[in-house]
Amino acid sequence: MARPTPAGSPYGNYAHAVLTANALRTPDRVALTYCGEQSFTYAELDRLVNRRAHALSSAGVEPGQRVAALLNETLHVAEVYLAAAKLGAVTAALNPYWPVDTLRAVVAHSRADTFVYDSTVERAVAEIRPRLPEITRWIKVGGPGADAVDLDALTGDAPEEEPALGASGDDPLALYYTSGTTGLPKAVVHTHASSLATAQIWLDVPRAEDSVLGTGAIIWGIGFPALVGPALYAGMRLVLEQDWGPGNFLKVVPRERVTHVSQIPSFYAALLGSDEHEGVDLSSLRVIMLGGEPLPAALLARMKERLPDAGVYSYYGQTEAPYTCFGRVDDGSTPLGSSGRARTGNAVRVTGPSGERVVGEVGEINLAGPHRMAGYDGLPDKTAEVLRGEWYVGGDLGVLSEDGTLTVLGRREDSILKGGVWSQPSSVEEAAVALDGVAEAGAVGVPAQAEGRDAVEQRILLAVVARSGHSLDPAKVALSLAEALPAHRRPDHVVVAPELPHFQDASGGPGKLLRREIRDRYHHLLDEA
Repeated sequence: MARPTPAGSPYGNYAHAVLTANALRTPDRVALTYCGEQSFTYAELDRLVNRRAHALSSAGVEPGQRVAALLNETLHVAEVYLAAAKLGAVTAALNPYWPVDTLRAVVAHSRADTFVYDSTVERAVAEIRPRLPEITRWIKVGGPGADAVDLDALTGDAPEEEPALGASGDDPLALYYTSGTTGLPKAVVHTHASSLATAQIWLDVPRAEDSVLGTGAIIWGIGFPALVGPALYAGMRLVLEQDWGPGNFLKVVPRERVTHVSQIPSFYAALLGSDEHEGVDLSSLRVIMLGGEPLPAALLARMKERLPDAGVYSYYGQTEAPYTCFGRVDDGSTPLGSSGRARTGNAVRVTGPSGERVVGEVGEINLAGPHRMAGYDGLPDKTAEVLRGEWYVGGDLGVLSEDGTLTVLGRREDSILKGGVWSQPSSVEEAAVALDGVAEAGAVGVPAQAEGRDAVEQRILLAVVARSGHSLDPAKVALSLAEALPAHRRPDHVVVAPELPHFQDASGGPGKLLRREIRDRYHHLLDEA
């Protein structure tokens, strides 16, 4: 069981600190707009969350209890996650895009005995429910469900007063999951304290009284403490949408006068790769945070041409330590290709093979700060591998300059060895995107011989996607890159693809580039060449 929050000191509780504090400070300011249909002031949202918390309590949820939450409607995510935080329950934040077998396995591993879901995922729930005997309490939000507690009915009769806060500080708040591209997603434990540290992101970024953060359904995961919490904590208006892909983005930004967004570069490759954005008023955008992928110079140039008043920032972090570094790249204050410096209260270093700190040399990236995870739930060996004292070391390579600017080179396993020289795929991709007519590019290394040695010589396979209205000749692309790149970075084969594979999530737009799938789809072309 979690320890109760000390009387008179409620601000160590995540939900109280990010929401209730603003309900007390600016009760009549609009806190949240949902799909252009519903709007809540900070006071109204706080009262709604309190009622949800009392309803969950009436359903049997207690402090320290683990609650698996499979929610896809963004308003339900915000209400339930914040309500559970006030109660002190630990939310296992499930990804609605997972296959049902992954869902079942993750829930079984979570040690939850309560499952909250909404109507958008009823089919998946019906499929996994018979296979989860450890779940003894099923709760549905958004209307009654078969053999489930009706949370809406309980909410209707619940009081609006603040519930007894059941956790704070170093008590666990939630389990947020890694992408799971190499196995079952790992449950990352974040506490009330670490999530509150993450909530301070926007305090280091320019904003005004009328700042508006727009986002979509990605918030069911680490996006919740990295987007929802920071927006509320900073007193911004939070615009929640179900679809945050390029099409709806072009509708919502002018309608809601969105000023702040956080995305990945692939989103803008898709947005600006078609002509649908032409004539749309995007002038309200002031801050664009980009992470998760390299930002090619050619794409940044396109963005600035279309969005001249928006500051473009690169950030770096992981689920285990979100938004550790950031810096503005469009004004020259942070070199393009780097992710800036550690934000206030955080730290970054790069270490060599023996764990020594290195500057100006390639090494492993170490992240530290109060925003760092507590560990991987139920995986002490994995936790010990990545938590080294105060540092999180997650397997990314980078270079740290004398002034503390971090340049992320990528994952160790993504590096390409050709001609005896290691390269990162981003160096090939950036050159490809700079070519006329190329919207997006993905480069991978394919072994040139049977594996079995530590370092296997590779050939480079490059997949490119054409911009709208353009056509690409792979031979011409290869010739242009042969002139622009050194021999060890030149593609051995170029394929023009209709699209590149991306991690599927609920954002409505492209997720992170899946280089392994590019290799799986097209590696045979190298053998045929």
